[in-house]
This record gives sequence, C-alpha cells and structure tokens, in this order.
Amino acid sequence: MNPFAQQVVVDTVTKTSSQKQKYNAVRTKYRNRLIRMSNIRSIFFLAAGVFAAGFGLKGFLLPNRFIDGGATGISLLLTDTTPLSFSVLLVLVNTPFILLAFSQVSKLFALRTAIAIVGLAIVVAVINYPVVTNDKLLVAVFGGFFLGGGIGLAVRGGGVLDGSEVLAIYVSRRTSLSVGDFILIFNIVVFAFVAYLLSVETALYAIITYFVASKTIDFIIEGIEEYTGVTIISRKHEEITHLITDGMQKGVTIYKGIRAFGKEGHVMQETNIVFTVITRLEVSRLKTEIQAIDPKAFVVFHSIRETKGGMIKKKPIKKL
Repeated sequence: MNPFAQQVVVDTVTKTSSQKQKYNAVRTKYRNRLIRMSNIRSIFFLAAGVFAAGFGLKGFLLPNRFIDGGATGISLLLTDTTPLSFSVLLVLVNTPFILLAFSQVSKLFALRTAIAIVGLAIVVAVINYPVVTNDKLLVAVFGGFFLGGGIGLAVRGGGVLDGSEVLAIYVSRRTSLSVGDFILIFNIVVFAFVAYLLSVETALYAIITYFVASKTIDFIIEGIEEYTGVTIISRKHEEITHLITDGMQKGVTIYKGIRAFGKEGHVMQETNIVFTVITRLEVSRLKTEIQAIDPKAFVVFHSIRETKGGMIKKKPIKKL
C-alpha cells in the first residue's frame, strides 16, 4: 500500500473511532440525565406518599382507633393492644419485609421502601396533623383514601409503605397463589384478629377502610386514563382503521390472520386484524363507531396497565 492510501485509511479509522466515542459520550450523558430525573421523580413521589399517608393516619385512623389491612393494619392493631407507639411498631413490623425485599426484589427497591417507612414513622411521630372528624363512616372512607393515596404515590416512587406486598411477591413465587390472592388471605386473617381482639364493628369498619385504600391505590397507580387494548376483526377493517387513525388520532397495528367459521365444517378466510390501544374514557365512543360501521364486527377489550412508546394520546394541536 502506498503512503497516501495508507494515510487515508488511518484518517478514516481515526475519524470513525472519534465519532463513535462522541456518540457514546452523548448517549452516556443522556442516560445519566434520565437517571437523575428518575431519581428526582422517585423522591418526590415517596415524599408526597409519606405525607399523604401520615395525614390519613394522624388525621383520621389513629385518633379514632381504626384499623387497616396489611402490615400497617398489624401496626395499628398492636398499637391498641401494646404500650408501644405506632411509629415504633410500624418500623418493627415492616423490618422483616424490608430484609426480604433485598433478596426478592432489589436492593434499590428495599432501600426506597426502608426510607419511606422510616419517613412515615417520623412524620407520624413529629407532625401534629389536625383531627378532621370523629364520624366513623367518614373516618373509614377518608382515612382509607389518604392512606391508600400515600401508598399509591410511594409505589409510583419505586417503593412501598406496606411490607405485606413484599411477602406476597415472595409467596407467589413459591406457591400457586397470586399476589392478589395472598394479600386477600393475609388481610382476612388480620381482620379476623381485629374482630377477636377488639370488636366485630371495628373489623367491619377496617374492611371499609381497606377497600377504599385499595381502590385509591389502583387509581393512583393506573390513573384515570387506564389503557385498554382493543382487537377488532371485521370485513370492513379499512373503514375501522381510518376511523381510529383519522377520527380518533390513534395508532393501529394490522395483523394478518385466518378466520374459520361455518355450520358444516370450517371455512378458512384470510382477514386483517386491527389492534389499537385507547384510554378507558374512549371505549364507549369506539364501541359506538364500530357498531355503526360493522354491527357484526368481533371486538375484544382487555385492560393494559402501562404502555410505552407509540401513539396513545391524541396529537397536540399545533400553535398558530
């Protein structure tokens, strides 16, 4: 190879290597920025969850000797039956679950959970929230609402305020029980002890508190725009596709499929299967529009907890 050609090759390799280094540096910088923003968001949600749960406990449940489910419910129950304070019991009851989280979930999750639980214990011990009401039904409903809201915010921050969920994950991995099944059984046992040690009335109010808290947690985690996946099989799939993409400004995915039907044997026909993701607030409109286009269309709706990427929400209107 002559010197000129050799120099060209060297320059090309050097340039390519330099561009690759610059690209890696930009990507690393972007990744670190995302991690910082994620950590800030997690801290915000954890702090908001701690203060919301603290208000539910100090403003409603603790002054009226009300009980909830889970590890928090056990702590509340022990507060009524032992001389220890709720803050101390909350940390003691949740400590085994935090240790379990280190091996079953992740160290970061366990660390965030420990910080959130200790933070909640400090908030309950230090901050003097006003007692809002002594009405039992209002205490059960709004105490559960604020406590559930706090737990939901903590989950969005990457931790939990109730260690029983960690135990549920551990048990679900080793038995046929799902996480939801175990939490239900766990809380039935807690409420049974409440009825035995305190009273049946207290246990019934505890069930109301737990129900409101669980629904609030679902709302906080999933949001009002819980996503729904829609699978549509129709001979008028082109019209339905235009409806979704142009009318509702949503993205679609078209699958190639074969449908079989018939009273005598199977008739095989190729068909296009339309799949899209919408919010549950748009389900009613989509049903109506599909019914108007093809009353015989086969439509399947199924819940989706989270989506990423694609075009889910409507495009924003461009500013004039």
